[in-house]
Amino acid sequence: MQRLRSLWARLQALPMPPRPILLYLLALLLGLLAFELLLLRLYGFAWPQRAWWELLFWGGIVAWSQRIAVYLPMSASISQLFVIALALAVLFPPWFAPLLVFLFYLSPSLGRPSYPWFKDLFNRTQMALSTAFAALAWRSLTEAVPLFLGPWDLSAGLGIAGASLAFFLTNITLVSFVIHLASGADLGKIWLENWRWLAASYLFLSPLALLLARGYEAPLVGGWGGWTVLLFLIPLYYSRHYWDEAVRLRRALDTSLQLLMNALEAKDPQTRLHSERVAHIARDLAQAYLAQREGASFPKEGPEGQSLSQGNAGNLDPGVVYLGARIHDIGKMGLPDRILLKDGLLSPEERALMESHPVLGVRLMAPAKAAFKEAVYRIIRHHHERWDGRGYPDRLAGHEIPLEARIVGLADAYEAMTSDRSYRKAKTPEEALQEMKDLAGVQFDPRLVELFTELWEKDPVWKDREVFLSHSTSQQSSLDWPSPSPLGQGSKTSDESS
Repeated sequence: MQRLRSLWARLQALPMPPRPILLYLLALLLGLLAFELLLLRLYGFAWPQRAWWELLFWGGIVAWSQRIAVYLPMSASISQLFVIALALAVLFPPWFAPLLVFLFYLSPSLGRPSYPWFKDLFNRTQMALSTAFAALAWRSLTEAVPLFLGPWDLSAGLGIAGASLAFFLTNITLVSFVIHLASGADLGKIWLENWRWLAASYLFLSPLALLLARGYEAPLVGGWGGWTVLLFLIPLYYSRHYWDEAVRLRRALDTSLQLLMNALEAKDPQTRLHSERVAHIARDLAQAYLAQREGASFPKEGPEGQSLSQGNAGNLDPGVVYLGARIHDIGKMGLPDRILLKDGLLSPEERALMESHPVLGVRLMAPAKAAFKEAVYRIIRHHHERWDGRGYPDRLAGHEIPLEARIVGLADAYEAMTSDRSYRKAKTPEEALQEMKDLAGVQFDPRLVELFTELWEKDPVWKDREVFLSHSTSQQSSLDWPSPSPLGQGSKTSDESS
């Protein structure tokens, strides 16, 4: 009885996930059980015709492949387990491959004191489900849909491609949704941040899984297929280091830029999270622009329907707009504090120096040109241009201004108007919106002002600055899942954009 009480006390002390995640985990477990029963019903119970030590060999390969995972943005990770899982789907009965993955899965962070039990259970469950869908796709495509090209049987190629697609879609759907539940992040953003660049890799590496399976069935060296598998895994192991290095370099670059922006904002507490808010506004505006353009609400970019190479909407990428907006003011790092922090309006000489920050920003970012798309540099240089041609630094007007820069410039102006400055109090969101409407066709692209108004009326989190600040500082997930003075005398303009 005492032991039961002790066990119950330990169970009560276990960390528990939030209720939505717990329900989601239970649903996945039930789904895996139901899928296993479905596979048994479709294909019958057939024990693998392998020795017990062969099963342990593949279990060890499953554990090894996951322990060398590569970490990705947003606390996610990818391993080469999908290659092994696809090979299992080819080699073993459909019900057995998911079970092997479930039993031998080892989370990369297992053993850390902070690693919760429910995360490990989620990881092994969703990987097993992904394997189950891959096994079903393999069997369905190779047995029910034979494909021949002359004398060549292409069924295996079609089957492994379909299995790879099934695994990929299941995996990213399940993981994206749990990150969404844990952090509240937008599902679309999760997909774009972590896996948009991985889809092709899943497809191109899938033939390796077929080679592993065929090499195991028909040994090339040593008379045992395991040696062939290990031989194939050598380049796979080293490829992991190249993936890891690419992620590390990208993360180091992002961190360096974030440190620069933090240093800039630390100089003036009133501009706290300025660039982050500008980035959120600009990204929403870019997404809405693309949505309306696809719905034929807007004409083609440029006069008389001609698209412009500088700001072609067909090349508009909300993710690039977000990045460019985050660092649009990076040129201010090169400005002296006496100008950047001046309490009051700037003199003409000081104003000229302040207006040099877009060009200075492009120069500062020049060494990283290979790491960023050209649109990022267009945003940095042109976010202070005006629709009427009275902006800076190049006095561009109308559609001469790159579309990305028009979007960020509008977001920058709204953020500045609704923020306190040393020389004036912040406008209310309603006052700022009205001023933007008044300046449509003067300072801002009138189409973008119209679209911004539609977004504003939906009451987004960035509409009110204080709401945005409180939201940004509170939305930190505890779960580590797989994981921006008048420009001319007498001209009507908005307040200075930061």
